[in-house]
Amino acid sequence: MFRSRRSFLVRHLWKQRCTTTSRGQGEGAPSNPEDLHNALRPAVHQLFKKLKDEQLWQLLQAVEGRGRWDGGCILLPWEVRAGKQALPPQVLVCRLYRWPDLRTSTELKSLSQCQNFWRRSGDGTSVCCTPYHYSRLATPEAAISSGYKVREVARPVLSNTALTEQESSLCNVRGLHDTTLSRGSIRDGHWCKLAYWEHRTRVGRLYSVTEPSVHIFYDLPKASGFCLGFLGSEPRNDMVRRTRKKIGQGLVLSHQQGEVWVYNQSEHPIFINSPTLATINTRGQTVHKVLPGYSIKVFDADRAADLSEHSEVGNGPCDLHSVRISFAKGWGTCYSRQFITSCPCWLEILLSTPK
Repeated sequence: MFRSRRSFLVRHLWKQRCTTTSRGQGEGAPSNPEDLHNALRPAVHQLFKKLKDEQLWQLLQAVEGRGRWDGGCILLPWEVRAGKQALPPQVLVCRLYRWPDLRTSTELKSLSQCQNFWRRSGDGTSVCCTPYHYSRLATPEAAISSGYKVREVARPVLSNTALTEQESSLCNVRGLHDTTLSRGSIRDGHWCKLAYWEHRTRVGRLYSVTEPSVHIFYDLPKASGFCLGFLGSEPRNDMVRRTRKKIGQGLVLSHQQGEVWVYNQSEHPIFINSPTLATINTRGQTVHKVLPGYSIKVFDADRAADLSEHSEVGNGPCDLHSVRISFAKGWGTCYSRQFITSCPCWLEILLSTPK
């Protein structure tokens, strides 16, 4: 009976492997994923043998749920082998169920619900092999070579006193609508506030974040956080309604040691603008397209301090402690929408400043 139950779990885990066609460096597989799976098969079965029955069941639930609920870490204290090269278990399961083109563990980042997220590098000997406890790491420096897309948004070079109304709304949109969007300070007990916008209208109240991480979502069972699906507003147009449904599992925002990270947990791209993602002396705004399953560092305190010393950035109209994220729709010269205020659904992150 126990053998039949275990065989049932192993068969179903193998059937759940990622077999979709390639969609670039995001969720999906290369053009011929079966070749990769056949090469990984010995290592995968070795991994399954090392897992206890309850861990196999836990892994099956995680894979079938695709991250919609969290069943905890599946910890292993060793490295499995794939062919002639040692392959860590987290790389193996992520290649099998999420990213067949994944190469090394350096391309992965633990998410906040994982024990590895809070563990210092090199601490302990165990590693989590829950595939949805990891994101694919995206960095602006590696954007072009990895297939992660960066778009430069050209903007006229204007002095601080010569901004048009549209330019002012792009850099300081809250000034046109609501002067109560005060970010506060870390001493106030929160490290950021969240404002949700539909086009040029803010919907709902500010959401203060005190925990190290927060989910921002439209529809996510068994989750707590900032639920955009509950926010009411005036009658919405069709574009807003369609985009809201695409938010789905949304994103995870986490704060750790002066860094802020965003994980795209939805099934659609998100578009991000943050001053600390741009190079020093960059004119205009840089908008980054982040695919499903990827994480990116959207704020770095040391980087913000360096930028504030350059008058072109620090004294300009753009706020170094403000990050803007549009769900599913991009903006800039490469899109029909030139400014984020034209995007149907977007989020403003107001980071608290130390005092």
